[in-house]
Amino acid sequence: MSTNPQTLAQPDPKRWKALALLCTAFFLTIMDTTIMQVALPAIKEGLGYTQVSLQWVMNAYIIFFGGLLLLGGKLSDLFGQRRIFMWGFSILTLASLLAGLAWNDSVLNVARALQGAGSALITPAAMSSVMKLFAANPKEMNKALAFWGLSGAAGGLAGVFLGGIITEWLGWRWTFLIYVPIGILALVLSLGLLQKGIRRNGRIDYTGAISVTAAIVLFVYGIVTAEHNGWSSPSAVWTLTMGALLFIIFIFIQAKKKEPLVPLRIFKIPNLAAGNIALIMLNGMWIPFNYFIMLYLQQVLKFSPFEAGAALIPAPILIAITMIFIAGKLVEKFGLKAVLFVGFLALGGSMLLFSFDTPVDGNYLANVLLALLLASLGRGLAYIPAQTAAISGAKPEESGLVSGIYNTTSQIGAAISLAIMVVIAAATTASSTAGDSVVALNEGFQQAFFWSGMVAFAGAVLALIFVRSPEGETKSKGSTTS
Repeated sequence: MSTNPQTLAQPDPKRWKALALLCTAFFLTIMDTTIMQVALPAIKEGLGYTQVSLQWVMNAYIIFFGGLLLLGGKLSDLFGQRRIFMWGFSILTLASLLAGLAWNDSVLNVARALQGAGSALITPAAMSSVMKLFAANPKEMNKALAFWGLSGAAGGLAGVFLGGIITEWLGWRWTFLIYVPIGILALVLSLGLLQKGIRRNGRIDYTGAISVTAAIVLFVYGIVTAEHNGWSSPSAVWTLTMGALLFIIFIFIQAKKKEPLVPLRIFKIPNLAAGNIALIMLNGMWIPFNYFIMLYLQQVLKFSPFEAGAALIPAPILIAITMIFIAGKLVEKFGLKAVLFVGFLALGGSMLLFSFDTPVDGNYLANVLLALLLASLGRGLAYIPAQTAAISGAKPEESGLVSGIYNTTSQIGAAISLAIMVVIAAATTASSTAGDSVVALNEGFQQAFFWSGMVAFAGAVLALIFVRSPEGETKSKGSTTS
């Protein structure tokens, strides 16, 4: 991405105030993935979701956030960061109002999808603005990126904590309505703090963005349909087939277009493919874990929303500490492969603990806290080397593209994996011989934890075989999120 020479000579005097706004935006997009997790049981009861369809409250957001991130980055480059940033916040604000007022599950699903689309415009535009504002001074750039990373970690922590408080005392609708006044304030401040940007010429690969997003939606919907009607049912077969066909069309479009959304040549970069697969597996076990641990705490152990949110606070705190102070030093000393391998092993081990040691009469200290801390340590260790593998080796002019790819693949992996884990849990519960419905429900949760662990162990094997740690490798650059 090119920068204005005048901007390089005379840094924007408002750049630190602008950074505060941009970091707040990143904080909000990360918080949006966690704040409503605590509210899931209340949303289920309020809008009549089934145990299986409840996943759409998360997946509708994840699919459209991940599926449209690359398009958001391209639009930002062509139309200017401030304009796309404000478009994103306008969509997020209106979608949050609709979500807070939702009168049935379908309306909430649509609102969550629109929230994801808004966040997909906000995040790359905000990141590009940070890079542009501090391009003149490498020391300031490092400081700005540190604030950026901390805002993501803080968003994960605040979402869990605020979600519990808001759901407990104001109701689940306010986990969405809280974004309306914040969004309006962000739009007002954007006009005075953010540079307008330069409009550039270029083509936008709308067909690629639409085909890949539609393919993900069909994959997830097909998996959910198969749980109801069977894997051999026409509805499941046709939906999954159409999803596969659209994904093939997407690959064909990328290979043929002069300005594709994802130039396939990028995957020739060493470690990029392995790093992205590692991120798919990392989010593919972490998002289902967050989903099911919240349900276990509230539906099995009968925690209140506030108690459940407070119970998970140690996780984002330990993740942030591990990523900021520990993981980078370990990567510097032992290399990407070793740290990623150990991180995945810790995650896999924690999921096995949750699978075999979460009884219906369990308690937090004996059956949750130790495994939660082990999972958080694994997440903190694995994320930095996985991210580094996914972006290291790219040329400076390709950094935005590879950043968009790793964000997209991790979100897509989360959406598809969550759908699969929900189906596994529902099938286990349905086939349970336990007379107690809570016991049967818990058996489903335990199976989901078990297979999330298998995904983590598969990630450890991948790291051991395919990830390379070049000599002299330095610790990760870039953002950290929980």
